[in-house]
Amino acid sequence: MIGAVVLALAMMITFEARAEEAPTAHADHGHAMEGMRMSAAGMVMNENTDRLPRDCPQISQDVPITVHAGRKYAATLPGTMFAYDRRVWDVPACARVTVTLVNDDQVRHQWMLHGLPRYLYPEGMFHLEVSGGGKESATFIVPSAAKTYLVHCDVPQHAEKGMKAELKVAGGDGDLPSIPGISAPLQPDSYGVRWDWTTLAFGAASGLGGALLSWGLLRRR
Repeated sequence: MIGAVVLALAMMITFEARAEEAPTAHADHGHAMEGMRMSAAGMVMNENTDRLPRDCPQISQDVPITVHAGRKYAATLPGTMFAYDRRVWDVPACARVTVTLVNDDQVRHQWMLHGLPRYLYPEGMFHLEVSGGGKESATFIVPSAAKTYLVHCDVPQHAEKGMKAELKVAGGDGDLPSIPGISAPLQPDSYGVRWDWTTLAFGAASGLGGALLSWGLLRRR
């Protein structure tokens, strides 16, 4: 019995020693975390500063882009609540683009780009996220093909409320739909009224009620 206990303890000690020596799950899959930074102030995903797309023999140009995000940039865009200060950017083919996202609100905002080559960017995505009142910078390299890429904020309802844009490489291949101030939506919202007896009666009653209320207020004066 004592021998069995000693053997079990020896096996446990050996197992723990090997576990300490073995690389962690993050180390085993370190390549999955490459290009990612995260802190309380913000997050970067899929940053790429030196790996060239297959169709790019070299980096053509370094392009810095500063993007401001916030409510005040939606003031001139009817029907929006959030926006970027610009909604379209043009960069050359094979450019190395460094985006600095400045968050002028007190909520989280993102600058997320879709459609990049998946062999370089997991899910074809480059992502910047900044907490309110902060800023963050990160870099990615675009392919050579003329293409228009969607940019948006993926915080719930932010894109729907106006935080969408596009990045054009080598002139792009046209405008994407529903970019505020740039293009119309594919399916415009419709708020048409179906006029029937119920609608007419409700409208008449509302009008009469408003008239009586106004008349009562005038009499009190």
